[in-house]
Formats: sequence, C-alpha cells, structure tokens
Amino acid sequence: MGRWALDVAFVWKAVLTLGLVLLYYCFSIGITFYNKWLTKSFHFPLFMTMLHLAVIFLFSALSRALVQCSSHRARVVLSWADYLRRVAPTALATALDVGLSNWSFLYVTVSLYTMTKSSAVLFILIFSLIFKLEELSTQFNVEGFALVLGASFIGGIRWTLTQMLLQKAELGLQNPIDTMFHLQPLMFLGLFPLFAVFEGLHLSTSEKIFRFQDTGLLLRVLGSLFLGGILAFGLGFSEFLLVSRTSSLTLSIAGIFKEVCTLLLAAHLLGDQISLLNWLGFALCLSGISLHVALKALHSRGDGGPKALKGLGSSPDLELLLRSSQREEGDNEEEEYFVAQGQQ
Repeated sequence: MGRWALDVAFVWKAVLTLGLVLLYYCFSIGITFYNKWLTKSFHFPLFMTMLHLAVIFLFSALSRALVQCSSHRARVVLSWADYLRRVAPTALATALDVGLSNWSFLYVTVSLYTMTKSSAVLFILIFSLIFKLEELSTQFNVEGFALVLGASFIGGIRWTLTQMLLQKAELGLQNPIDTMFHLQPLMFLGLFPLFAVFEGLHLSTSEKIFRFQDTGLLLRVLGSLFLGGILAFGLGFSEFLLVSRTSSLTLSIAGIFKEVCTLLLAAHLLGDQISLLNWLGFALCLSGISLHVALKALHSRGDGGPKALKGLGSSPDLELLLRSSQREEGDNEEEEYFVAQGQQ
C-alpha cells in the first residue's frame, strides 16, 4: 500500500512537472514566433515592447490586488529612494534587453536570434564574476545580429542585477508579481527615449495607429499588441511557477530543450536555412550550458540535492504559487535559475 502511494505521488509529480514545462514552452516559444510574425507587418518593435510592459504592469497590479484581498495583507511598496536607487538599474537593463531583442526581429530570423541569445549565458557568468556572485549563416544581417548580441550582453547585466535585487530581503521583492509590478514603470520610462528617437516620428505619421483611417484595422493592431502583452506576462509567470514548483535545475534543462525546439520549428514553419556549421556551433554552445548545469547539479547534490523552492509545492493558494524562495535556501539554486533566464 505504501509503495503504491509512493508510485502515485511520483507519477503525479512527473505529470505536474511535464505540464508546467509545456506551459513554459507555450509562452516562451509562442511569444518568440508571435513577435517575429507581428514585426513583419508592424514595424515598431519598441512601441510594441512598451505596450507589453504596460500590459504586464496592469496584470501584475491586478494580481497584487487579488492576493491582497484574499490574504488581507498589504503588499510591499518601495520608497522612492529605494525604488530609484535599487530598482532603476535592473529596470533599465531589462528594458534594453527586451527592447533590443524585439527590435532584432526586424532584421534576423528566429533561428539566428535563438542561437545568438544562447550566448547570454557567457555574459551572465562574466558579470557574475564582476559583481562577485560567482567565485555566421545564410539570411545573416549585421544590424540585426548586433542588436540581438547587444541584447545578450545586456541580458547578462540584467539577470545579475535581478539576482542582486531579489537577494535583498529588506526590499521584500521575493514575490515575482511584486518584482514585475515595480520594474515595469521604470522599464517603460527607460525605453521611451529610444522609442522617441527611432520610432516616434514614424509612428506619429503611421496610418496604423495615430493617423488611422480604418477603425477596424486600428482595433486589430491594438488587439494583436495586447495579446503579445498577455503572452509576455504569461512567460514571466510560467517561469517563476515552474522553478517554484520544481527546481531551478528543471528550468535550466527545460531551457536547453526549448532552444532546440525553437530552431526546429523555425526551420519547419518559417523556412529558416540552418547549415551544418550553424548546428555544430549551436550544439557547442548548448554543450557548454549543459556542462554548467550538470556541474551545478553535482555541487548541489553534495550539499543535499536540488531543492524545490520552499513552501510552494503543497498549497494551491495563489500567494504560495507566486512566492519565491527565501534567501537562506542557498545561492546555488538562484544562480542556476538566472543562468536559465539567459537562454530566453
């Protein structure tokens, strides 16, 4: 009887993990192809990103309100001093990472984007050392490659700063919804100058938005942009949900296979040309990522094994689903998670 109960628990955990991984894949791969498809007809990726940030802020504010009503506990609100000094650097780096990534879709294929973004892991490790947190193909476009490589570079700074922000227990931003709520306004403001310089004039004279003549077309464009914002919010939520109900190691491994799935779909659905040299280079990059994950897993096992984030595996309450681990759960788990984010 006891063995049967253990088998049922194992199967249930496996099914739950698979479901969370598939949810993460749907949002992560979905938003990549969706943004690429949308930028083919809507050539204002920075405006699209800013609207996504507004949607994420709206949904995170709504989630905070629902959690506050259900738990009867006030949510954290940072002071202006902490907000500008602690959150602003992370928000600016995140805004540039996301903005440049979406901008690159105007010039590069999904396959080149995926392979180049995989280099973010290298930058994460470099900036982790700096901050003392860690003791060419066909269809190639130079401008697009520079944008996505720049996004990967900034992504290294982004996730290092995010890790530092979440580790500051006195700020009370361990809950990802609270983190997204505080980041989005400064991300919006940080991206606005870039938008004003490169897209402001063109957008103000575009018949798709401000000088529209067809109301139906305007509503379709706004609906498409809003749907992208929902996917962006879902991606952030699914990432934190996966790592909270399983472990950061699961997210790392899932991220590796997600890259392969993205490349295969890009070749099959979009007709991206991927040469043998491309595949070999990509395999080399993924091998480095896999080796890092394996070494961290062995190190964690020596310290007692990878842990799912505490307090998140048993209760269906929304507050528990969203709460991140406390700092004392160990920096190894957190580092694996942020390395996994560099693959996004």
